[in-house]
Amino acid sequence: MGSMTIPYRILVADWSADRDKLRALRETVFVQEQKVPVELEWDEEDARCIHVMAETQDGKVIGTGRLLQDGHIGRMAVLQAWRRSGVGSALIVRLMELAKQAGHAVARLHAQSYVAEFYRRHGFAAEGEEFMEAGIAHSYMSRVL
Repeated sequence: MGSMTIPYRILVADWSADRDKLRALRETVFVQEQKVPVELEWDEEDARCIHVMAETQDGKVIGTGRLLQDGHIGRMAVLQAWRRSGVGSALIVRLMELAKQAGHAVARLHAQSYVAEFYRRHGFAAEGEEFMEAGIAHSYMSRVL
């Protein structure tokens, strides 16, 4: 992307309207890139979650995440070309705002261990032992909102 930054915005997605775009992004990041079995990627929670998405001005979805009804944040994904450009930070900040608005005192997530430092920078602390999920090492992390 060089020195020119393409602007993007963070939106609360409408799962019924935006589902195909969000699924395509998650398939790219989790299923193709990280080799998560496709049957582990999709669950019935999606329809009940609040989803956020990062979208460029021309409508391309470049990042997403979701907030479950119990205050868990999950399925954080940013397209490879956009990593380390602030998109993930903008998504996690918005998800924490939404969690707080929904009345949650604590935000929780299962962080892939290699990005645990990203969540630490946003105030999350690891709890307990590392564990495996979809063949990838994760840590339980939480922060008070």
